[in-house]
Amino acid sequence: MKFYLHTFFICCILFIQHSFSQNSSIFGTIVDKENAPISYANVILLTQQDSTLVIGVSTNDEGAFRLNNLDNNNYILKISFIGYKENIRNISIKDDDIDLKQIILEESTESLNEINIIAKRPTFKKEADRMVFNIENTALADGTMLQVLKSTPGVLVLGDDIKVKNTIPTVYINDRKVNLSTADISQLFSGSSASAIKSVEVITNPSAKYDAESGVVLNIIMKKNLISGYRGSLFGNYTQGVFPRYNIGTNHFFKNKKISFNINYSFNKNKLNRDANDIINYLNNTNEIEETWTSIINRNTWSNTHNVNLNFDYFIDDKNTISLSSTGLIMPYFKYLINNNTSITDVNSNFLSRFTSNNTSNDDKYNLGFDLDYKHEFTKGQLSINTHYTTYNYERGQNVISNYYDVNDDFIDATAFNTNANQNTDIFTSKMDYSTPLSETSNLELGLKFSDVTNKSDIKQFNVDLNTGNEELDIQNTDAYNYFENILAAYSNYSFENEKWAISFGLRAEQTRLEGESISTSQTNTQDYFKWFPNASAQYNFSDNFNIYGNYKRNISRPGYADLNPFRFFLNDNYIIVGNPNLQPTFIDHYTAGTRLFNMFTFETYYKSLDGNIHEIPRQDNNTNIIEYTSVNVDKTLEFGFDFIVDFYLTKNWYTYILTSFYNIEEETDFGNGLINQSQWSNYSVWSNNISLLEDQSLDINLTLTWAGKNLQGFQIIEDRLISDLSISKSIFNKNGSLSLSIEDLFNMQDYDTSTRYQNQFSKSKRNLDNRTIKLGFRYNIGNTKLETNARTNELDELDRLNNSSN
Repeated sequence: MKFYLHTFFICCILFIQHSFSQNSSIFGTIVDKENAPISYANVILLTQQDSTLVIGVSTNDEGAFRLNNLDNNNYILKISFIGYKENIRNISIKDDDIDLKQIILEESTESLNEINIIAKRPTFKKEADRMVFNIENTALADGTMLQVLKSTPGVLVLGDDIKVKNTIPTVYINDRKVNLSTADISQLFSGSSASAIKSVEVITNPSAKYDAESGVVLNIIMKKNLISGYRGSLFGNYTQGVFPRYNIGTNHFFKNKKISFNINYSFNKNKLNRDANDIINYLNNTNEIEETWTSIINRNTWSNTHNVNLNFDYFIDDKNTISLSSTGLIMPYFKYLINNNTSITDVNSNFLSRFTSNNTSNDDKYNLGFDLDYKHEFTKGQLSINTHYTTYNYERGQNVISNYYDVNDDFIDATAFNTNANQNTDIFTSKMDYSTPLSETSNLELGLKFSDVTNKSDIKQFNVDLNTGNEELDIQNTDAYNYFENILAAYSNYSFENEKWAISFGLRAEQTRLEGESISTSQTNTQDYFKWFPNASAQYNFSDNFNIYGNYKRNISRPGYADLNPFRFFLNDNYIIVGNPNLQPTFIDHYTAGTRLFNMFTFETYYKSLDGNIHEIPRQDNNTNIIEYTSVNVDKTLEFGFDFIVDFYLTKNWYTYILTSFYNIEEETDFGNGLINQSQWSNYSVWSNNISLLEDQSLDINLTLTWAGKNLQGFQIIEDRLISDLSISKSIFNKNGSLSLSIEDLFNMQDYDTSTRYQNQFSKSKRNLDNRTIKLGFRYNIGNTKLETNARTNELDELDRLNNSSN
């Protein structure tokens, strides 16, 4: 294996050296009569002999263009942009580069003042490896980034969970990963304006360029700046659920010929209410009900969160750019209060006893990421180098008191304990990516990456004497845990595209070494493995109205750092969250085949095999009456299904898409009491509508209904639920501002029930997540409102696993 990896690295170096070869080029800058750069002007090169197209490009943000790899010949250069006269000139190349310096385009004699181009329609595009949902200039753009994800085809958002069907995706912005845990991503997106989003890509078959953990990628594409100058915006939202919530923020962007500076800040003040009804049927030796524990649980959380994103680019010259960026989530205040009342009855529903528990926790955490990037444009190809560092700190103080009552409901006893938990994580990564066109229709990408993770955590639990208030250290539930991980990766990816074919295939290799050590038990878990991760995608276009495609992807899902931590977190004396240091990674093989007809209908079938799938599941002990939530590897998980998508315009201002999927999940494992096998057919359907009203189309409406049918997840049945969202947006102040109204869970059917029934496990639960809300929002643009904002976040796969027990 080491021989192949070394050979791969040598190939990377040889390709990079090859990129330095010299070719003749034509370059220059397109400006108007006031010397302002013209971005996205079309520049095409034709042969003088027969006007055959040689190459074409668009100018960049500074109006610059470059045509590379040109043979000695006589050419015709054509430059065009809407509102300007076409500029045509003859050019002859004889071994030397040609610098045209500044080319001034003259305005067209036709007046454009009366032309009013309004692009209000969202678009849905299905490609072989992804779905692209364009929401620019729709009602969704005046909501939050989380609302956009909720309306994206195939994406399901429930609480802090973001899923594509049953897969937790890796979230990227502009093809770079969001460096936050799952709960922090939800927190960030719920307070971030969607006004700068252009589209969302649901990449179901990511190329080898993405880390092997990226089984499905949600890539949020932000609008890019058009011209130099300053632009900013102010926004605020008020949300009424069970309790009110507030969000304010501001975005600022500045760009000139040498620098680009972008800063985004938002502050969220939230109070959330969550209710649950849990029923656990404890069984005897013959698996008949002996006692039933019914718990009514209320959880309130208070939080203040600051989100900051900062990007600074320095353009050294036309070929070299250096960038600094930082993403920060600071939560100085997070409090949750859990009130639990559990009644215990016998098999005949006769009352036996009850207990109450009050659990109060206060958290303080921050997550700060810093990146240094360098990008170089070769005559042929591009090289980018990234270095990243993240520091994450989390502290929790917990107080739990429980009161116990007898069969007559008289108080008999009370217990109390306190815990202090801390977690510190440092992540360092460095990577290099190189891409080069091999021809006009093919491209090659190569890359290397190294990551180093250090996670140190500890927990101390104290039993409290309620009479004296004295605390005594609980040795059994006190521990420290150290975790170290190194990953070395290399990849190669080839793509080819012409009028008929679009082909991509790649191979990624990752060497992983990790070690987890429990200090109190001296238990050490070491894993060291080398794995290959291939991917392939092919699409054939019979015509503009008919194509077929197929994909294959192998990827890995590693356990979260907290999942490996053997600590025992007590919600009360009978409900415990337990880590599993023996967790192994999950390996996934995913196959897809489909067809697209008339740019309207998509039919797709898929098959997915998961070896060692990780689920956090409840496990009840019928002898001690304790239920533990712990992550386990499921021996075998199989999923297959059939998808149908249709999207079209009912009228010129009313766009709709419909997605429905029928799929089956089968899970099989052995918990030590014999083999368990369960399967379930399910349906997932989405109907989304985007409507633009009024003569100037300044009133936008989006209505999205999502049906998530009964399905199987970790040997738990999740019952039917209907997710509904209505968003209305009205432009004001000559389109420099907007007012928005959004309503979530219109039909009060978004909460869900779960049930567990196999062998000696018998429980069910009902969840109420405080997701029936009304939101009012306001946004106002300042500065040069013709600018479009830009944003960037850097790729880092390790942070997706950085979660904690508060999630």
